[in-house]
Amino acid sequence: MFGLAGPSQGSAEVSTWRVRLDADMATPVHIIDREQVWMAVSGEFEVVANGETEQVKAGQAVILPAGAVRRLKAVGSPAEAFVAMGVGGKAMVPGSEDKIPLPWAD
Repeated sequence: MFGLAGPSQGSAEVSTWRVRLDADMATPVHIIDREQVWMAVSGEFEVVANGETEQVKAGQAVILPAGAVRRLKAVGSPAEAFVAMGVGGKAMVPGSEDKIPLPWAD
């Protein structure tokens, strides 16, 4: 994760960052309390959100609703995406009430 815009860079409303996953690597299963837009810029992601699976390739975007249980995986090769989200989003692990700040989005 590499932060691009957020409160620490002067943005009051939108956080953006770049994500890179190595081939066949995945994020942990998690929940974000804000809507996110993932815009794939290279490679391909398998996106599982609320039990639905979708493939997102470079040049495409996927909107992940707030509160969706999600996991994203790079398919077959490294994959990169730009992500946009409203400021202040927090992550949670399913089954836990603990809210974890996203340092790259601050």
